[in-house]
Amino acid sequence: MKIYGDKISGNCLKVLYTADYLNLPYEWVDIDISTGGSRTAGFLAKNPQGQVPIIELDDGRVLGQSNAIIRYLAHDTALLPTEPFEAAKVDEALFWEQYSHEPYIAVSRFQMLYEGKAPNERDSWRVARGESALEQMNAHLSSRDYWTDSGFSIADIALLAYTRVSTEGGFDLSTRPHVRRWITQCERLLRLSAVK
Repeated sequence: MKIYGDKISGNCLKVLYTADYLNLPYEWVDIDISTGGSRTAGFLAKNPQGQVPIIELDDGRVLGQSNAIIRYLAHDTALLPTEPFEAAKVDEALFWEQYSHEPYIAVSRFQMLYEGKAPNERDSWRVARGESALEQMNAHLSSRDYWTDSGFSIADIALLAYTRVSTEGGFDLSTRPHVRRWITQCERLLRLSAVK
């Protein structure tokens, strides 16, 4: 399997974290999105959407969209419950992450880290929604170790990727102890160094 991605992208890191946690063999193919690496003719032939990450299987099939990829990789593993309701709760988290979390936290991070904007130059509406997502996470994690009742899963991996670096987008985790505890637990399981 080949993983095409850019390690500045949390969406790409989700795939990397999942593959590494499951000890899956892969070849990492670095695609520099900042220089148009996902817009080359060769890449667009594999993924016409021009987005990373994608995986290319040994038989040539290609799969895009980070949460679809990690769901595929986690099939028949402890990272994806087999009981239908618990599996649906994981899916619920994956959809929430892409609709109510990533567009606000990840883009705020991009604005500060890669566009050089000051915290007060971020899109205020985006910041407000990012703060709301982090508050919801803190409340949700106040009564549980991991995101779903089934234990550590791809729901945690999907939400972790951008949450653990949310401070790079100007978000303050110091008042969100349950999120910080959860990040530490997930990083330990994934053997990741803590974000400085």
